[in-house]
Amino acid sequence: MPTTTVTTGRPAKASAERAGSLLLVLIAVCTAVTAANIYLAAPLLPLIAHDFGSTASAVAWVASVAQFGYAFGLLVFAPLGDSVNRRRLVAVLSLVTTAALTGAALATGTTALAAAVLVASAATVVPQLLVPLVAQRAPVERRARHVAAVIAGLFTGIVAARVLGGLIGQAFGWRVVFVGAAVLTAVLGLATAYALPAERPRRSGPLFSGLTTLPSVVRRSPDLWRACVRQAGMYGAWSALWTSLALLLTGPSYHLSTATAGLFGLFGLAASVVAPLAGGFVDRFGAATVVRSAYLLAAVSVPLFWLGGHALWALFVAAVAVHAALVASHVANQTLALTTTATPATANTAYVVAGFAGGATASALAGSAFGWWGWGGVCAVAGVWLGLGWLTTSVRR
Repeated sequence: MPTTTVTTGRPAKASAERAGSLLLVLIAVCTAVTAANIYLAAPLLPLIAHDFGSTASAVAWVASVAQFGYAFGLLVFAPLGDSVNRRRLVAVLSLVTTAALTGAALATGTTALAAAVLVASAATVVPQLLVPLVAQRAPVERRARHVAAVIAGLFTGIVAARVLGGLIGQAFGWRVVFVGAAVLTAVLGLATAYALPAERPRRSGPLFSGLTTLPSVVRRSPDLWRACVRQAGMYGAWSALWTSLALLLTGPSYHLSTATAGLFGLFGLAASVVAPLAGGFVDRFGAATVVRSAYLLAAVSVPLFWLGGHALWALFVAAVAVHAALVASHVANQTLALTTTATPATANTAYVVAGFAGGATASALAGSAFGWWGWGGVCAVAGVWLGLGWLTTSVRR
């Protein structure tokens, strides 16, 4: 009898591990697709402006609208993971995102496009519903690697949005990019919802009770507050530079096509490589050390970006540096957010909302700065954002 138990138990355990690995891969791919939806407009701004008879700088605000929408969606929908069926929520949000992306493809003007992008970005919060699930179900000894896999998928999606979006937009038009994103979102979103394990809501009470507790959760945890502010500074600097880069590359300094400019997104693959390394560094040296190093690397990248206004090699180096800094900071700060309180889902919502709010504000300012002062103005916004993120949290509270 003992022999039979061991023999049947091992295959069952191996089968469960394979199923868990396949689910992790599916979640990472779904994360990549949904994350790409937030950044679809950025590499397509020159094409959108030409189609609507405007200038690229005049439609740059559409890219920042996407980030504001995502921050709003995180604030409203992400805490629901603690109170409603996560499978059903992922399916509904995927369908809403699909409908909004289709509406963006049919938009006849900048306002209609911005409204559709706003709705799509607000509904495409599936990754942040799944990260707490991955952390909860992962083996303790592999938890950081599992979370890093999802983060790597997220940044891969950002790269794909810029590279593939630019190439497909140049070849077939920017509307085709939104249609393709709608199809992928529907297929992968529904597939992920179907594959998620069945679960009962872990908390009763008002539907949006998680939202109302956000301020008190942040106020009671100095580490969470510090993680929120520092990631808002880091993500804001990255957003200011990255969402405006297409304007520089397709402008008079380089005269590149939209497709060629989109290839710059390949440098973002540095983030996918750094993510698992950053997880190991956090475990070994601590989150604070990793964030400090990431800020130093980002600070070095800003003058390199400024120099890249006229020297292409500097843009190459700066693009790799800023992506490595962003993902290292993200892994470290999100680790703090998920472990520093007794309510990790709510803390994670506060953390991601803070980051995207900082990114949306900085990218909006960068669009205006580019119109007034050119690429130097964009670099100044990034530098100021980094300074605010670090100095605001450098004094212990």
